[in-house]
Amino acid sequence: TNCLTTVWRLFKNLSEDQQRYEKQLIFEHPAFVKLCQQLLRDSRRMTRADLVFSLHAVVNLGVPQNTLLVQTLVRVCQEKLNQLDNRCISVLATTLAGMDKDKNVSALQAGLQLLVEQRIPSIRDIFILQNLMKCMGKDAPVFLKKKLEIAVLKEIDHLTYPNALRLFFALVAMNYCSIPILNACSKKIQENVQDTPFRQLTLILGACYNLQYRNVELFSALADYVNSTAYLWDKRQIILLLSAFGTLGFQPSELMDIFAEKMTEDPEFLNLKNLLIVLRVYSRLNYVPRGQKHLFFETLHSCLNKYLPQIPNTELLKAVYALCILGYLPHRAIDELLQKDSRNELLLSDGLYKEEKEMMLRCVKACMELDSPSFTKPAFVLAENFSSLVSLNLRKAREALIELLGDEKMFRQNVQLPYKYHIDFEIVMDSERKTVLPVAATDDHADSSVQRLAFLFVPLAAFCVGTTHPQGKLGMKKRHLNKLGYHVILVPNKKFQEMTNEDAVKFLKGKIYSENALPFSEVTVQDNN
Repeated sequence: TNCLTTVWRLFKNLSEDQQRYEKQLIFEHPAFVKLCQQLLRDSRRMTRADLVFSLHAVVNLGVPQNTLLVQTLVRVCQEKLNQLDNRCISVLATTLAGMDKDKNVSALQAGLQLLVEQRIPSIRDIFILQNLMKCMGKDAPVFLKKKLEIAVLKEIDHLTYPNALRLFFALVAMNYCSIPILNACSKKIQENVQDTPFRQLTLILGACYNLQYRNVELFSALADYVNSTAYLWDKRQIILLLSAFGTLGFQPSELMDIFAEKMTEDPEFLNLKNLLIVLRVYSRLNYVPRGQKHLFFETLHSCLNKYLPQIPNTELLKAVYALCILGYLPHRAIDELLQKDSRNELLLSDGLYKEEKEMMLRCVKACMELDSPSFTKPAFVLAENFSSLVSLNLRKAREALIELLGDEKMFRQNVQLPYKYHIDFEIVMDSERKTVLPVAATDDHADSSVQRLAFLFVPLAAFCVGTTHPQGKLGMKKRHLNKLGYHVILVPNKKFQEMTNEDAVKFLKGKIYSENALPFSEVTVQDNN
């Protein structure tokens, strides 16, 4: 056993190429053959620790699973399963997690799962517990996941930084989001963020995404650490981190400013793949770098133009769509896109569902009109359609508006506007924004004499994590509704639903009769900038 485990420890630290070469030498060595034969003969007389560690070494060195040696060791482990201590159980679980399912392995895994269930209350070592979590995996029954969670929480006060990282990833392997464990791990990671290597940073963010775990303090701590050490990081590393933050919907604004500065100073490093990632992240998070807006857009536009002859159709659509979401029109790329659209090449190309492509193309065409410098606010915006029906999740808002305004005639609901834009509720006020007017009576008024309020009740996922800053598509809709003459009020629907009826009325009253409301022209200018 000592010989085998020593060989494995030396072997696992080699590169992949070295491992292939050394593996061949090991397997051809006459002493290795004799060692395996002796292991086969003595397997039933070995101590439990030697048995488990021998199986672990043999499997990880790559001895085929269907050999007599491996199958014998698996069967003997099954016979001695109840004699194993907690450490041996942990090692055996790790070994089985890396093996293919066959009759003997499945039987041993089933027995091991029953044994783990019985032993959990007696295990006090977080390292062993997290290893069992990882090895039991996502297929473990929910009650077993819960038992492991409770056992970890009993020992959480003794959590170390290395174990915090392991626990984070063990929860991913088990596909189990335990908020108390994740919060404790996050706190420990924040305290030791300066000791976290780059790969671990990306893995932590990936784990948060897989577990649908959103912790603003953790994200901010990771972003602040990268900000303070940005000079040490390669631009491609920062792109990967920004991509992970973008996937989570978290906006690390300072880091995005730092990266934009690096990119504009040296745009040559941007290959097509990195360019598309940058466009996706900044558009999704609806962020334009402070103080370098023009240079930022020009750099991206220039890079996109460079790749136009070779960019696939779907990637061209994504790139143009991303820039349009940010309010920038890349004219040459748009011309290329529209030519492909006229030849029906876009919808036929691979990469996205047809409905998604149609939506993106429709948004691009809306941006071409509404974000054009020549666009002027229309005197009237005729609603294409509106309905008295209201969805279940808007009934509370409707009832609050009736109580506040006294009559259904004082607002309009389910308003469908040009460019496929939809408003949940529309309210019309006088130009000084002091009096609400009946909506039907203002349909023939010029927009200069009234102010139109558009209420949008949106899910929290439409905002950047931890803020009320709208993500890309919602930000574009808000900008375009401003252009059409509306003052847009975004309401996080989940928080609104949690309010009492009295608080809901007060909230809407504050939004409608806001003393700090900007004159309409100022609102429009502010949003455009």
